[in-house]
Amino acid sequence: HMLSGIEDAGRWSLIRRAAPSPASAAEASSETLEDIARVLLPRRQLASWSSLGTNAVNDAPKLTSRAQAIADHLAQHGASFFDEIVDGTRLLHAEAEDALAELVGAGLVGADSFSGLRAMLLPSSKRNNGRHRRLRRHMLSGIEDAGRWSLIRRAASSPSPASAAGASPETLEDIARVLLRRWGVVFWTLLQREAAWLPPWRELRRVYQRLEARGEIRGGRFVSGMAGEQFALPEAIGALRTARKTHDENLIAISGADPLNLVGSVLPGEKVPALAGSRVVLRDGLPLARCVAGEVTLLAELPADDERAVRACLRGAAHGVSVSA
Repeated sequence: HMLSGIEDAGRWSLIRRAAPSPASAAEASSETLEDIARVLLPRRQLASWSSLGTNAVNDAPKLTSRAQAIADHLAQHGASFFDEIVDGTRLLHAEAEDALAELVGAGLVGADSFSGLRAMLLPSSKRNNGRHRRLRRHMLSGIEDAGRWSLIRRAASSPSPASAAGASPETLEDIARVLLRRWGVVFWTLLQREAAWLPPWRELRRVYQRLEARGEIRGGRFVSGMAGEQFALPEAIGALRTARKTHDENLIAISGADPLNLVGSVLPGEKVPALAGSRVVLRDGLPLARCVAGEVTLLAELPADDERAVRACLRGAAHGVSVSA
């Protein structure tokens, strides 16, 4: 709902943020969209983010023949509806869907809206069955309803003399501000869990020092036990002070893939794998238990009643129900 009303204007883009290109087209086609790290960002920021790391023009992934046929069609004819792509490439409907999913996963193609992506994230068995096709008549969720598909224009990544990381000063500041809005407080240990293709901390720290000198952010010691410099948004400092004075007794289970899974870095305990199926139970910001591969491990000594509540919270999270107890 947050994106409705602006997605059809093409103001948002999806790009691939993943490991270097697969060794072969067959390997590329075996990946699914769930396997691929992606970034959703405003289209006006596309040049800045696509200039980093593996999304440079020279790192174009290898494509299957069907995906290449669609890419060639879009390069020749420009933005096209799904039916136009099928007619122009003479691919079967299912073949064109799979090829478009490959191009989207490679970060090469986008659409006017996200309905096509939502359809691609469905397993093919559900996407093509009769019940889902009937449902699509009442809600626009199919690839045919995604508007036009087009190649994503991206800037070549060229090293900048102003930055050893290869990013321009403007790009570095954009990224530094995004990370600060994401966390409120940033420091080296916290950003260790961020993507490896981001600029190194030494580059970001210089940006934060300049912002602090201009009075836009604050420097200091906001999180105890963490070494090195820390920087915070002014509004985050007030939120931290409020949180220190209050205590939340609710149990909250988060996925291991959630950015708030800070166990083993900012929070005490052994690291929990950043996998969607892993779980961590928190109370008042502290980890109480973890669940990895179905095995529950307590991270703190708990009374019997609390332990039962923690296990119930993990069971509820695993079945997709409310994660607070």
